[in-house]
Amino acid sequence: MPPPRPTDLLPADAGTRSAPVVHHLAPGPATLHLLPETAVDAFAARVGGTGALSEAERTRWARLRGPGARRRYLGARLLVRHALSAADGRPPDRWRFTTGPWGRPELPPPDDGLRFNVSHTEGLLACVVTRHGGCGVDVESVPARPDAVIHLPPHLAPAERAALAALDGEARAVRLAELWVLKEAYLKALGTGLTRPLASFTFRDGDPTAPDDPTAPDDPTGPTGPSRPTGPSHPDGPGGVTLTVDDPRLSVAEAATWRLRLMRPGPRHVLGLALQDPAARTPGPARPPGPLTT
Repeated sequence: MPPPRPTDLLPADAGTRSAPVVHHLAPGPATLHLLPETAVDAFAARVGGTGALSEAERTRWARLRGPGARRRYLGARLLVRHALSAADGRPPDRWRFTTGPWGRPELPPPDDGLRFNVSHTEGLLACVVTRHGGCGVDVESVPARPDAVIHLPPHLAPAERAALAALDGEARAVRLAELWVLKEAYLKALGTGLTRPLASFTFRDGDPTAPDDPTAPDDPTGPTGPSRPTGPSHPDGPGGVTLTVDDPRLSVAEAATWRLRLMRPGPRHVLGLALQDPAARTPGPARPPGPLTT
């Protein structure tokens, strides 16, 4: 898995805008909405602030400790509404949410196939929206924290642990952050969260010939120009590195519907994105069902 290089997912002035940066991604089309934390206050003021939240969300927001936690929570909830409205056309204040079996925020029926997922960490918020299959996103700071470098590797698959052990210092911490966002994005897309062991699935390089063509940001004030080819042979393109999943709990056909992307929105963050394209099924024998031993 080659490490992605910093890309132009976020233009230099993204932190001073009052709107997220939007990228279109295949399949779908899916849209990826990125909002630097420094832009949250201006964005919130433009779209209604805490007044746009539900009563339950406002109660949770008020209970959070620290201005950073409250800022990121508010920004994430507003970013979800903004992204869904951009995809569907409904006003942002019309959206209502429910909780899935494993705690994931979801849209109540009828949802017309609309799916979303949101993630935030110090400095950056991200939301993905699609109408085609599952989706998941996770964003983290790089390199990974020292406590994660110590405690996370034992939970990974043997090949992943070996790859990490071959690296030293910051390179190991960066690769661990990359693995973590990919794992988290995929589990969020499945809807299971961390109820599944991290070692129960792995990733491998995707097909360099597969279509993978995110466009430049929608914002006309952002970077313009044709998108570059992406995939494993183009790790510096806007789409980052494209991977596929090896998940013994899925049939070969089901596994073929998933694409994972590893991106670097900028030098301080890494982003994992999981998108499902149900039309991309390929025939093949089913893998043996049942839980894995780790």
